[in-house]
Amino acid sequence: MKYTQLGRTGLKVSRIVLGTMNFGPLTDEADSHTIMDAALDAGINYFDTANVYGWGENKGRTESIVGSWFAKGGERRDKTVLATKVYGNMAGDGAAWPNHDKLSALNIRRAVEASLKRLQTDYIDIYQFHHIDRQTPFEEIWQAIDVLVQQGKILYAGSSNFPGYKIAQANETAARRGSYGLVSEQCLYNLAERSAEMEVIPAAQDYGLGVIPWSPLHGGLLGGVIKKEVEGGRRASGRAADALATPSTRAQIQAYEDLLDKHGLEPGEAALAWLLTRPGVTGPIVGPRTAGQLDSALKAVELELSEELLTGLDEIFPGPGPSPESFAW
Repeated sequence: MKYTQLGRTGLKVSRIVLGTMNFGPLTDEADSHTIMDAALDAGINYFDTANVYGWGENKGRTESIVGSWFAKGGERRDKTVLATKVYGNMAGDGAAWPNHDKLSALNIRRAVEASLKRLQTDYIDIYQFHHIDRQTPFEEIWQAIDVLVQQGKILYAGSSNFPGYKIAQANETAARRGSYGLVSEQCLYNLAERSAEMEVIPAAQDYGLGVIPWSPLHGGLLGGVIKKEVEGGRRASGRAADALATPSTRAQIQAYEDLLDKHGLEPGEAALAWLLTRPGVTGPIVGPRTAGQLDSALKAVELELSEELLTGLDEIFPGPGPSPESFAW
């Protein structure tokens, strides 16, 4: 495994991030533990979760599965850089009860205590805001975060799904307060969705945030869906199926798969390897349902993509270009 610094911090993290969103809903506790053990054995030290994972009436289930894995001991917690998130409503009956969501100081305090209990740990390495909160000023958010840092309950704060201007606003407010500010941003970023290159990633780079792309295979669309249809009769589902229903998108994905076949590469591995070549990217989040899917993701770290291939990928999936040139003179 290869490691890098997380943004401007002194924290060293693996270039593949283990996403746990499937733990509980799609992968049972025993298999989830097996995947986490395999990830740690492979050198992955950065695990990502969220308080709402498990979804619906099972919100919090994923954190509990991670917590039961930590409880097995064997230095599991000490070797893991743990990231979780706050924002979503955690009311037990699913009702939007006041003050049980978003980023008020009250909810941050409540949510971090609940996450620590489920995760069976006394601290969280990276506590992430799952979404922007348009009602709560950053002065209040940083006040709450600073208290948690002083208490030793979190070490760093990160963001997820923030636009570039909110990254700037958050860290300018932090600087005025003498707070450390955001150290990471999780954003939707992959070959098929490159809009983050316009403003989110440049803002993250300027403010010293590590970029953690989520959905690196764009809901499976970049994982060889057409090839799987042809060879094994496995039809695409969900977002990938909807996208392939559009003739222009299907032609684009076919060109992508043909290009990688020419170079002897698997689409999913190449899509992850491409992200590892992007400026500002710390490492993509992979969310394996099985240990086999984790093995495939690990191969991406060792892949070297040629300039010819990178040029071909840019031709199939052109990026938006820098801001403001992409939308102005």
